[in-house]
Amino acid sequence: MTGTIFDKGTDGISGRYIPENDCPVDEDHLPLQRESSLGLPRVAEQGVIRHYMGLASKNYHIDKGIYPLGSCTMKYNPVVNEEIARNNAFCGLHPAQDEEDIQGALELMYNLQEILCEICGMDSFSLQPAAGAHGELTGMMIARDYFLSRGEERKVVIVPDSAHGTNPASVAICGFTPVTIESDERGMINPSDLKEKISGETAVLMLTLPNTLGLFEKDIGEIIEITHDAGALVYMDGANMNALLGIVRPGKIGVDIMHLNLHKTFATPHGGGGPGSGPVGVLEHLSDFLPVPRVVKEEDRFAFLRESEKTIGKVHSYFGNFNVFIKAYAYLCSTGGEGLREVSENAIINANYLMKLVGKYYDIKYPGPCMHEFVASSVNLKKYGVNTLEVAKRLLDYGVHAPTVYFPLIVKEALMIEPVETEKKQTLDRFAEIMKDISEEAKKNPDLLHDAPVSTPVRRLDEVSAARNPDFRWQKGK
Repeated sequence: MTGTIFDKGTDGISGRYIPENDCPVDEDHLPLQRESSLGLPRVAEQGVIRHYMGLASKNYHIDKGIYPLGSCTMKYNPVVNEEIARNNAFCGLHPAQDEEDIQGALELMYNLQEILCEICGMDSFSLQPAAGAHGELTGMMIARDYFLSRGEERKVVIVPDSAHGTNPASVAICGFTPVTIESDERGMINPSDLKEKISGETAVLMLTLPNTLGLFEKDIGEIIEITHDAGALVYMDGANMNALLGIVRPGKIGVDIMHLNLHKTFATPHGGGGPGSGPVGVLEHLSDFLPVPRVVKEEDRFAFLRESEKTIGKVHSYFGNFNVFIKAYAYLCSTGGEGLREVSENAIINANYLMKLVGKYYDIKYPGPCMHEFVASSVNLKKYGVNTLEVAKRLLDYGVHAPTVYFPLIVKEALMIEPVETEKKQTLDRFAEIMKDISEEAKKNPDLLHDAPVSTPVRRLDEVSAARNPDFRWQKGK
């Protein structure tokens, strides 16, 4: 394991990172002047570069190989988008600048809102929410205030068991009670079950489309009709919208509220906790509830709409993560309408192709056809004493990243695999071949999987402690 840059410091070595102070110092005016050294590591410039190059070489990332656990950051993100976002014309902006000084930035935000409306068939979008789960929360806040404005006491939100795991949390935070509806034998919502669950107490049906099994709800028309007939709203978790671009416009099939993950669908990476973006779109009857400020066009200029009668208020400081908007806008402009449809078509083709190959060696509980992802299971390997976690760890020894495991919860020993639209046939064939080899190893030499990974910089980590008790501090001597 590589030590930290502090561990590599040696007294007497200097990279001269900080220039000597050439300003006059009047100690009488420096009451907070530190008395001890700053504690920076004493490493020469070449040593610093080698240290970080070494770390980078140990890391697995999309530039090294396939990342089959989803498109969120783990797909092709054109570098030119990064270059555009770093343009000084954008980086030099301040969120408190006068509107007249930032007409170009406002135009970009306005155009992005309009494009998202066109893609999704919605009437209005707010760019404020900072990520997908934040978008869900914003959507539930809109639904809550909508029913309050009508004097209706609706407390229940129906969430299918095939929805994303953050959905019930967003529901509960807004004071609703989440009620689960189970998927049927197809992995979808059964309209008959929905009819039994829904009532005058129901505020929202909150579904993920396509769902987390990678399936499009075949009865979506009837599902929406049942929901609206009960006086409830339909919320769509649009995190999987990369399967529907140019194919389905949610607003046109009756979805009332939805969010998008710009960082997933429109190639704006946010890995490592970096900024994401989860815009929320609504139909006309909910537009006044959207967060403010929003960008509007006033004849030949752009401005912030800072007040509206029924707005839920601000959900983000200033106007959202502008840097992400730039990258998404650049991606949308360069891809175009026909290109966006190709994105989804390729994502669907890749997922179905890989599902057929992997399905020869692993269980596929819901054989589809799937949309952009599918869920395999290693339950057939349990008889050899091998579980899904061990399959995932063994994949690391083959030099590829593991897919999402143990989710969705409705599939035992789940391996959720999303190859994304940009991976080529050769890469998919190679991944399938590795999955085949691992299934053979499970039968002939399961200890290989029990001990995996053996070729990575670190072996098996205590993932529970790493998640619940992270310690990112460096302390000298410890």
